[in-house]
Amino acid sequence: MRVRYDLHIHSCLSPCGDADMTPNNIVHMAQLAGLEMVALTDHNSCKNCPAFLRVARKAGLCAIPGMELCTAEECHVVCLFPSLEAAMAFDRLVEGTLPPVENRPEVFGEQWIMDEEDAVTASFPVLLTTASSISVDEVVELVRSYGGAAFPAHIDRPSYSVTASLGDLPPVGFQTVEVTADGDTAALSARYPEMRGKPLLLDSDAHDLENIQEAGPWLDLPENTPSALIAALNGEFPAAWGRERG
Repeated sequence: MRVRYDLHIHSCLSPCGDADMTPNNIVHMAQLAGLEMVALTDHNSCKNCPAFLRVARKAGLCAIPGMELCTAEECHVVCLFPSLEAAMAFDRLVEGTLPPVENRPEVFGEQWIMDEEDAVTASFPVLLTTASSISVDEVVELVRSYGGAAFPAHIDRPSYSVTASLGDLPPVGFQTVEVTADGDTAALSARYPEMRGKPLLLDSDAHDLENIQEAGPWLDLPENTPSALIAALNGEFPAAWGRERG
């Protein structure tokens, strides 16, 4: 079945995320956009995933708990998990790898943790946009040890991508990659042989509601579930993919 997705969305927990990026607003905007599977991927944290998954479950939307990890090399890697328990265990690990830099909301933005009613329950005190001590060389196997899948984010961007930080797509086991809507996939495949033959994901990396993408990019999965997605992203079966444009 073709599943329309957006696997890279930030909430108001990310300091660069808009205050309107609440669990309810994200879920309902995704449904209005015609999406069938969405992932919440805040910077270095999964702490809004519990509320996000509860809201999505009530709305009948397939929701994936995740994180956009910033590696020690300042590469952004999207990490997705088959269950909330796995995501929160990974969250605890990553929190211990972050430098003790206090967030300054007036400079960097608020880092709000919310419940399923969109009420603020806490403000996370440690700045979430710093680099963890986890290397890109270890991230694929580390995420898999939690039952998840990892892929490099927006590889065609000039900052915070594996190509910008390392000059290449490292042969560390990525089975899929993310390219922005402006990315020239043919040129990128010619330049980076490691991405050839892999699904090329197109996600919004939305930090505000209007940038959550309309239904178009799709993956052919046996079922619309987190476990099927994780298996596809880990290359356990050849996943067809495509991009319908309206």
